[in-house]
Amino acid sequence: MTEHTSVLVLGGGVGGVVAARSLRKELPGQHRIVVVDRQRDHLFAPSLLWLMTGKRTRDRISRPLDRLARRGIEVIHGEISRIEPDTRRVHVVEQPLGDDPLSRRLGGIDRDLEADHLVVSLGVDLAPETIPGLADAGHNFYTLQGAEGLRDALAEFNGGRIVILTATAAYKCPAAPYEAAMLLLDHCRRRGIGDSTKVDLYAAEPGPMGVTGPEVSAQVRRIVENQGISFHPEHQVTQVDPAAKTIAFANGATASFDLLAYVPPHRAPRVVRDAGLLDDSGWIPVDRATLHTRFPGVDAIGDITGIPLKMGKPLPKAGVFAERQAEVVAHNVARTITNKGEPASFDGHGECFIETGGGKAGFGAGDFYAEPLPQITLHRPSRRWHLGKLIFEQNWLRRHI
Repeated sequence: MTEHTSVLVLGGGVGGVVAARSLRKELPGQHRIVVVDRQRDHLFAPSLLWLMTGKRTRDRISRPLDRLARRGIEVIHGEISRIEPDTRRVHVVEQPLGDDPLSRRLGGIDRDLEADHLVVSLGVDLAPETIPGLADAGHNFYTLQGAEGLRDALAEFNGGRIVILTATAAYKCPAAPYEAAMLLLDHCRRRGIGDSTKVDLYAAEPGPMGVTGPEVSAQVRRIVENQGISFHPEHQVTQVDPAAKTIAFANGATASFDLLAYVPPHRAPRVVRDAGLLDDSGWIPVDRATLHTRFPGVDAIGDITGIPLKMGKPLPKAGVFAERQAEVVAHNVARTITNKGEPASFDGHGECFIETGGGKAGFGAGDFYAEPLPQITLHRPSRRWHLGKLIFEQNWLRRHI
């Protein structure tokens, strides 16, 4: 067994936290595990849907990443400015320790970190600025600030037209915009303004959650439309006019809104692009079972990866996959270091809750690696699955951070 090794985990989201925790459980104490993230808090992103309707506050759905130190994991807060995958060296501009004037004056500290094993879990960058007018016209509910802004706007909303918009056909958490539409309408009904509120969902994709296959996609569409929501597929936004509150689409259609909530375009972080880790898909190609990249000792997990499926679409970007990929990578890294245990592989299984409002949720689960199409089962909405999501949220924050 190697006397001392260092494992560097880039990113403190779902994949990064699970990878670090799993490594710490499997590796003896002399081995160093480091997590690097520019954010000081870990955010439980699925609960942003509840935050936007006022059912959560930021303190209930986030935890300081520094808590990982209690478990023997080093945490560095800073901006990753360079990744050298061939040598597993990472350059970080570390954030000052405090907010006092002296700390701000001293600025960041440059550090070069070297690792025996590198795990890239940097997620996606959200880029609303790539659609003219989008950022100024609406609320990006995929961020903490955007969800809070939407919550505040809802408090002032007294009826009219709410538009939910997906700016591109591929994005993380494929169920989220459909959940958002149903939760926003349910919120308005609970406030007594449902009769004066119209909710429209304009999607760049041809159907909801297309990667689940045509049958499940059709089921989700029926659930959405049965709530009284108008679904407009294959509408690719080209620009938004914040003053006129209008949206223009590539097919020539236009739409007006009183309140706009959107899912912005996604792209890989610049530091990953500059590192030469991406392929023509714009994401990091990995072995679908091991998550190895083409660089020895470098693995990538979660939203930053691109894993093509037989059906012609990529594996969805979702927390459940990041978590399970992290466990596989952590186990295999630990096995390499300790020479103990059998190799693990990621099998493409996943699941998600689909909040429908009214204290109910659906639940989908299955094998996304199945061929020729993923084999997914969707359970109809019930209070049971809503309760399941509540329990999942509580357990996640308690177990991992």
